[in-house]
Amino acid sequence: MMVRFILAACLLPTLLKAQTPLKLTIDEHKTYQVIHNFGASDAWACQFTGNWPDAQRNQMADWLFSLDTTANGQPKGIGLTMWRMNLGAGSTQQGRESGIRDEWRRAESFLEADGSYNWNRQSAQQWFLTAAKQRGVPYFLAFFNSPPVTLTKNHKAFADKGVCNIDSSQFKAFATYTTDVLKGLQRKTGIRFDFISPVNEPQWDWSDGGQEGSPYTNREISSLVKQLAAQLKQQRLNTKIIVPEAGHIKYLLEDDDKPGRGNQVNDLLKPGSANDVSYLPQVARVAAAHSYFSTSPYEKGVALRQRVKEGVAAVKGLDFWQSEYCILGDNDGDINGSRRDTGITAALYVARTIHTDLAIANATAWQWWLAISAYDYKDGLIYVEKKKDGGWLQSSNMLWAMGNYSRFVRPGMQRIDVQLPGAEKDLYVSAWKNKKARQTVVVIVNAGKTAKRIDTGTNAAVTYTTSANAALAKANVGSVLEVAPESIVTLVINNKK
Repeated sequence: MMVRFILAACLLPTLLKAQTPLKLTIDEHKTYQVIHNFGASDAWACQFTGNWPDAQRNQMADWLFSLDTTANGQPKGIGLTMWRMNLGAGSTQQGRESGIRDEWRRAESFLEADGSYNWNRQSAQQWFLTAAKQRGVPYFLAFFNSPPVTLTKNHKAFADKGVCNIDSSQFKAFATYTTDVLKGLQRKTGIRFDFISPVNEPQWDWSDGGQEGSPYTNREISSLVKQLAAQLKQQRLNTKIIVPEAGHIKYLLEDDDKPGRGNQVNDLLKPGSANDVSYLPQVARVAAAHSYFSTSPYEKGVALRQRVKEGVAAVKGLDFWQSEYCILGDNDGDINGSRRDTGITAALYVARTIHTDLAIANATAWQWWLAISAYDYKDGLIYVEKKKDGGWLQSSNMLWAMGNYSRFVRPGMQRIDVQLPGAEKDLYVSAWKNKKARQTVVVIVNAGKTAKRIDTGTNAAVTYTTSANAALAKANVGSVLEVAPESIVTLVINNKK
């Protein structure tokens, strides 16, 4: 009995310490980047799901764009603030002759073989475009994976032998087509595109026919962007050009294995550089890159993002956008991109990635790849049956985990300093202030197996939790917040006026 008493006495301080809440300390005077948007793209399934029955396509649009709630305050959607539209190259019109085996990875073009325009093309994508606008999405971006097949060297939407698939003599024609499409879509839908991304992942060869795509050197990008800027000016369009959409964030700063296609911040966006386009008013002051294959191991990913933050900050007025991500590859054994996962495991990995891109790399935008997927990969926020006329659909916890950020961290909100002394390595915390609404938003990712108790410093706040059994579930909390294991919690604090 005495031994038990001694052991209990020895363990008591440890038990008390475990029960003591971690103290959340926010310093709103120590500020970082201002958020521009959270987004996703309509490639590739929206070309079919936009024609599905109204109840189904409206459910998908609500999940992605809505800021509405149910009667008890439960969010109906994640409130994306950017929608990316894939301006296809015309491989759909070519059918099997396109060389792209999977019909769902082909894409229509508004440009017909005879040189005429058909604005009824991409009608299903146009439905989602309009649905996004109706639900309050403020920003729109159009992007190309490949130039139109009528302009490419091989008249295909993918390249031969890793060489840029459009001759420089056709750059002006590509630029003209791009501005024609921006104006045509505005006439058809009433939507003005804020951004145009003419080049996607220029480091990859795009020669296997898996999807539309074309590589580019920095010199080719620079030449194309200059032509596009001239056309935007001539047509009096205020659309800004986003480049370079690097296939890996390392290519913003280095080109060791892709000479002439990397070091893109210093080569394309630094004043006076060899292929500088930053002086053009039509070019956004943004360095865009994709976070694929750079998130594991975690410590290595953090170090790379620290370098990106410093490299981008070295160019005055330049922001970093993480403009495309889903879980691909084996991620150093952390998680495999194969096989669909609508549960919490993939969602926690995505939430950690969002946190790292925002809190370490200072990203001002964070965008997902396939908003809707028909594939057995961890690539979709929403999953659907691979049918053209309707089928089953399912939201994923990756959708709702992204919503812990996108619905509450709105355009114009600024990241502020937050500290949580004593927190374990599986706890990731960021804080944001909304001056207009007088709100502070804190996003907490608890990837660990144990619950965490946190002293929020306020007596009244609202939380929204995503876990294995919850999708932005709303709750009112007092001064101590219980963060369940393997969950993402958004804490919304209404500050005193």
